[in-house]
Amino acid sequence: MSTRIDARFNALRTEGRAALVTFVMAGDPDPETSLAIVRALPAAGADVIEVGMPFTDPMADGPAIQAAGLRALRAGMTLKKTLKLVTAFRADDAHTPIVLMGYYNPIYVYGVDRFLADAKAAGVDGLIVVDLPPEEDAELCIPARDAGLNFIRLATPTTDDRRLPKVLENTSGFVYYVSLTGITGAALADYAGVSAAVKRIKAHTDLPIAVGFGVKNAENAAEIARNAEGGVVGSALVEALRASLGAGDKASATTVEAVASLVASISAGVRGARSGSADGNGGGAFSWLTRLWA
Repeated sequence: MSTRIDARFNALRTEGRAALVTFVMAGDPDPETSLAIVRALPAAGADVIEVGMPFTDPMADGPAIQAAGLRALRAGMTLKKTLKLVTAFRADDAHTPIVLMGYYNPIYVYGVDRFLADAKAAGVDGLIVVDLPPEEDAELCIPARDAGLNFIRLATPTTDDRRLPKVLENTSGFVYYVSLTGITGAALADYAGVSAAVKRIKAHTDLPIAVGFGVKNAENAAEIARNAEGGVVGSALVEALRASLGAGDKASATTVEAVASLVASISAGVRGARSGSADGNGGGAFSWLTRLWA
């Protein structure tokens, strides 16, 4: 199986640089603006796009992403509409990888077989479902693989060398290294520790490794990109979106540009990291998840 995710990381390996992986919540602050933001990301420098599936109980997420999910739900966003967003995006972009990220409950309610068929038809390339550990691979991971979708596994600071082989067993696309014990949006300071963790994971897999969250600006992104195949930015983008909103959390004339300009700045850090020319200006881990997966 070869997906757009595989093709993108292979191309970036040839270019000699890391990927910028961006996260935005589907339907935030409304479905139309959300689609416009997703469409703007590739030109701004996003190499892979994670699209959040809004859920009422996002246990792993910090305040920024929780608020984004609630805004999306209030605007009427559903899992079905999230898939429609991907379909609309694919009408203009056949190459940028799309990963759906979220929790198992909405997928379970939608129906696993129906969801996988609809996701594949919409143009989804991979899934990150943070509350399904490897012991539950039969629920979604293996069916997703059989449907032609990458199932991207999370590794955490507490995932030791005994646990890693199990975590990586059915993983494909890339490995998502959660850099901190905390919640999304936390600050990342221990770059040396992240570098050591990436090297340790690389001893167990040939898959690309993307580090999140904790990336807030070009400098953070450059530090990550020097050691990993990708850096993930999420909470910073969601906060930039929030800061652009008008009364009643309505989109303003600057909302799309607020997100796109921050992506462009962070992308400069990623693209310059291995040449030493990063500049610009301007995520976290899951405390409960480290226990679940460790």
